[in-house]
Amino acid sequence: MYGLIGRMLAQPGKRDALRDIMLEGMAGAPMPGCISYVVAEDPAEEDALWITEVWDSAESHRGSLQLESVQATIARARPLIAGMDNRTETRPVGGVGL
Repeated sequence: MYGLIGRMLAQPGKRDALRDIMLEGMAGAPMPGCISYVVAEDPAEEDALWITEVWDSAESHRGSLQLESVQATIARARPLIAGMDNRTETRPVGGVGL
């Protein structure tokens, strides 16, 4: 398995709008190889979101970035993103939901 955990920073005051775009983009869109995709608000930083992903492989994750639905979500979200300040690759080995 392949995992990613990253903190995305929204433009000031735009976290809710960015969160909604990220969630709408994933709703109902087929994501081959995606086991888990969670968007969470950072309770300590009003403009930050944590994105936690689990994939069956790194290749599936890379392939997802080429999907039309993912490209559309990225295009909609890009103006609201101030940056990414944490990004960690992981190797999930099990747990609830896996």
